[in-house]
Amino acid sequence: MAGILIIAHAPLASALRDCATHVYCGQPHRLEAIDVGADADPAAVLAEAKRCLSMVAEDNGALVLTDIFGATPANIAARLAEPGRVKVLAGVNLPMLVRAICYRGEKLDQLATKALAGGSQGVLQIGSTTVQNQIANHPDKYAAEGRHHHQ
Repeated sequence: MAGILIIAHAPLASALRDCATHVYCGQPHRLEAIDVGADADPAAVLAEAKRCLSMVAEDNGALVLTDIFGATPANIAARLAEPGRVKVLAGVNLPMLVRAICYRGEKLDQLATKALAGGSQGVLQIGSTTVQNQIANHPDKYAAEGRHHHQ
């Protein structure tokens, strides 16, 4: 199983780890989190990230999840990328993390694809009725039927 390391602005990384612990009724194995504070030394965080990565990595490698592409946590995470061994994904959210945990037995490329899909598919507009939810989140399908979403 691939290890998972979350590197994000404080306190997001540990909050996501804690949410996964809640969802799975215990902290999943080989899941670590690093919260990057506003005054953090990037070199020290990178050293900590390398240490954590060595603890979580398995035969099929590790997945590093980070929050905002281009921000300090993502820049640190990018330095961990290693073809075939460590994949780095930005834009982490709870659906992405849950999907990554569910499919961590897959090959690293497939795991990354599943995690990205979970993250993007987990972002939805919620209405007060099932029909509103279906129309809001699948507008092309329902437009063909003459239904439209009104806000």
